[in-house]
Amino acid sequence: MIPNFSAAEQAVHYPADRRTFIGLKPQVWYVLAILLIATMGVAWLQYLIWGLPADPGLIPVPKEKLAIGFPWWLRLSHWVNFFFLITIIRSGLSILADHPRLYFNNSCTPGSEWAKFTPLNIPEGKVWTAKEDARYISPVLGLPGYRHTVGLARCWHFINVPFFLLNGVIFIVLLFSTDQWRKLVPTSWSIIPDSWSVFVHYATFNMPVEPNGFYQYNALQQVSYFAVVFLLAPIAMLSGMAMSPAIENRFHWFPKIFINRQGARSVHFLVMLAYLAFLVVHVAMVVATGLVRNMNHIVNGTDSETDQTGLYFGIGFLIFLVLFAVFAHWFSWHRPRQLQRLQALINGTLWEKTINKLKPKLVYRKEDITPHFWANGKVPESAEWKALAANNFQDFKLKVGGLVDNPMEFSLAELKKLGQDENITMHHCIQGWSGIAEWGGLPMRKLIEVVKPHPSVQTVVFYSFGEGLYGGDYYDTHTLDNCLKPGALLAWEMNYEPLTELYGAPLRLRVENQLGYKMVKWIARIEFVTSHTTVGKGYGGKNEDDEYFDLLANT
Repeated sequence: MIPNFSAAEQAVHYPADRRTFIGLKPQVWYVLAILLIATMGVAWLQYLIWGLPADPGLIPVPKEKLAIGFPWWLRLSHWVNFFFLITIIRSGLSILADHPRLYFNNSCTPGSEWAKFTPLNIPEGKVWTAKEDARYISPVLGLPGYRHTVGLARCWHFINVPFFLLNGVIFIVLLFSTDQWRKLVPTSWSIIPDSWSVFVHYATFNMPVEPNGFYQYNALQQVSYFAVVFLLAPIAMLSGMAMSPAIENRFHWFPKIFINRQGARSVHFLVMLAYLAFLVVHVAMVVATGLVRNMNHIVNGTDSETDQTGLYFGIGFLIFLVLFAVFAHWFSWHRPRQLQRLQALINGTLWEKTINKLKPKLVYRKEDITPHFWANGKVPESAEWKALAANNFQDFKLKVGGLVDNPMEFSLAELKKLGQDENITMHHCIQGWSGIAEWGGLPMRKLIEVVKPHPSVQTVVFYSFGEGLYGGDYYDTHTLDNCLKPGALLAWEMNYEPLTELYGAPLRLRVENQLGYKMVKWIARIEFVTSHTTVGKGYGGKNEDDEYFDLLANT
C-alpha cells in the first residue's frame, strides 16, 4: 500500500536500494558464542555427564503460597500490554533505520559501531551526511515504514509509551494489592538452582512436568516473568530517558548508568530484542503446553481444557493486530497531521511542563570533544550564500527584526563585539547519533537584550540560507524561554576554529535542551513573533511542516 508520494517524496521514501543487512563486529560474535556455551553448552555437558537434574516442577507448593487464577484486571493488562509493546517495537525499528548503527561511544565514528543495519560503507573523498546514511525499512516490519519516516515513527512511539507505562504502573499496584504477586515474585534463593534445572530440561529437549499455570509457574517461568516486568520495563524507560537532550544536558551522570548516551541507545535496542525473544518463547510454550487451556486462563480466567472461546479470542486478537497495522500505516500517510497533533497534545504538553523546564549544565571538557561529528543538511545552493561564502562572509549581515524595539543588522565583527561564550556540549540528533563539540559565539540572551522583544513575543524564528528535504527555505522556531537558557548561542566557532561551510557558516544556533534539527545552520535572519503558528505551515519549523517532527524536541 504505497502512499501517493510526490516525485520528490518518492525518491526519498522509496529509494532504489532497499536491501536489508545485519552486520556485527567479530567481538559481538565472540560474546554470543560465550553466552551460548555458558548456557546451552553447560546444560548439555551436565546432561551428558550427570544426567537430568531433579525436576523442581514436582515440588509441592503450600496452598497458602499459591495465587489461584487470573483476575480480570490481570487479563486485561496482559492484552493491553501486548498491543502497546508490538506498536512500540515496530515504530522503534523505523526510528532505528534512520541511523542504522549502534555504538558504545559518543563520537559515533563510522567503523566504531558494534552493529550496523546498512550494507553501505562510508565513501572516501565525499561528504556523507547522516541523512544519506539512513536506510529503508519495509512497512511490514516498521511503523510507518519507508525511509526518513523518523518524525511519524516518533509520533507512534511516543503516543504509545505513556500508556504502556501507565498500564504497567496500574498492573504493579494491583499485583501487590492482591495475592497475585506470589506468582511473579520469587521468595527464596532456591529459585536460581531450580530455574537452572528447568532450563537443562528444556535445553536438552526433555520437557519437565509442567505445573498448571492457573495455580503456579515453574521456577524458570517465574524468573522470566519477573525479569520482564521488573527489569526489562524499567531498563527500557531509563535508557530512553538517557537519550533525552534535556535530561542528558542537565544530569550528565544519568547516561553513565549505561556507559554513555550511545550505550543507552544500544541497551534500548537490546531490551527490544529481549522482549522479542520472550514473546517468541512465551507464545511457543503456550502452544506446546496446552493451547486451549492456557488461552482460557488468560482470556476467561477459567481452567477449562474444552471451552474454545479463549482460543477464538486469541485468534481474533491477532487478526486485530494485523488490521491495526494496516490502519496505522494508512493513517500515517493519509492523516499524518492528525498524528502529529495527537503526539503534541500528549507528549508536547507533558514535556513542556516537565523536562523542558530543566536548565542545561555545561560540564564537558576539551578532552571530551569527539573525533567525529556527523554532518547533516544540504549546504545552501542560493547565489546569495555562495557569494557571501566566496568573500569569507565579510559582507554578511544578520537581520534581526519582527516584534522588537530595535530591529538591527549585524556583521560578524559587530556580533563579536557584543560578547562571546564558549561551551562544550553534546549534540543529540533526532536520527540517533551524537557528538561532543566546542561552540563559540554570542549568547542569545545578549542579542535579546539589545533588540528588546515586545512583551507579546513568545517565539523566535531562525531562517536559514539552506533548504529543507523537499525544497523551500529551511527555518525553525524556539520559545523565547529556551533561547534564554544557559548554552543558547549563535555560534561562529566550532572546536576552536571558525565555523566551516559544512557545519553552518556563517552562523548556526545552539539550544542545548533540544534535538539537533532545531539547531538551524547557515542562519540568514532572525525574527521575533507572538507564536510559531504564524510562520510557515504553522507547526514550528521546516521539518515540523514537512516531516512531522516535534515542535518541542526535548527527547
